Amino acid sequence: MSDNALPTPAGLRTDTMAAWRQHRYGEADAVALETAEVPAPRRGEVLLRVRATALNNGDVRVMRGEPLLVRAAFGLRRPKQPVRGMDAAATVIALGPDVAGLSVGDEVVGELPGGGGLATYAVCPASRLQRRPPALDVVTAVTLPLAGGTAWQALERGGAASGHRVLVIGASGGVGTFAVQLAALRGAEVWALCGERNRELVERLGAARTFDYRTVQPGSPELEPGSFDVVIDIAGTAPLRTLQGLVRDGGSVVLVSGEGGRVLGPMGRILHAELRSIGSKRPLRPLAAVAKRDVLAELLALAADGRLRPVIERRFAFAEAHDALAHVAAGHVAGKVVVLAE
Repeated sequence: MSDNALPTPAGLRTDTMAAWRQHRYGEADAVALETAEVPAPRRGEVLLRVRATALNNGDVRVMRGEPLLVRAAFGLRRPKQPVRGMDAAATVIALGPDVAGLSVGDEVVGELPGGGGLATYAVCPASRLQRRPPALDVVTAVTLPLAGGTAWQALERGGAASGHRVLVIGASGGVGTFAVQLAALRGAEVWALCGERNRELVERLGAARTFDYRTVQPGSPELEPGSFDVVIDIAGTAPLRTLQGLVRDGGSVVLVSGEGGRVLGPMGRILHAELRSIGSKRPLRPLAAVAKRDVLAELLALAADGRLRPVIERRFAFAEAHDALAHVAAGHVAGKVVVLAE
């Protein structure tokens, strides 16, 4: 152990660590297991011993560097943060300067800026972390920050409330499974589009009606125009005019994601949505979800009480993180994928 290594329980080394890193943009084969230096916590940050990481579509986008627009924020030639994994459940093992509200030994959950979860250790601003309730297991807790937070913010942006009819398009993925549950918890009547094999799952989560997206799409007669108060579009493929037609006057469409070209991605769709919403009684509202500590606290409390139950499709060991990334990149994951630390 080096002279600068930090003391830690159970004799864990903190001068070097195992990390799944990438030095170029690409698919999962661009990611390899390496030995790396442990990052040092800066002002306002803590050093974490990672216990579990939940993977998201955002991790895949950064891994691929697509659309190319993301490289302006994450690195022009390769990711500035070479380790994927934005969600983490971890133990605090060291504090940087000016950290308040957390102590060494605290079990925490949060969203790591840019990634870092597929490693033995990671650093994170203390302001992004919440203590994990003792009643909540690591695997359940780690699914909540990004996907759960996005679903929560989508419903807030759409103004979903008790008595509303809410349509969730793309209901069986990570964000979608949370959106269905959270909308139902608000007292909304939830309709959902998902794959046929996942309809029963989505109904168990609280959807009153489900449809196979291969046969029923926005514009199909089963989805009557003007019959929804809020539409949460996670799939991002339906025409904006058609989505707008689904909601009543005073209702809104929340665009969680969108398809687009390799360079700008969904930016064209977002700009088009903004233009279509000028003066409209049925606005299209693009969502740029951000890490919100208060929202995470609410999600953790709901999960600890058993009212929110994350759907976990698969768990991978840390040594299988490459396979986990490939699995998420292949698409059509039902719920969440979790990588457990060694």
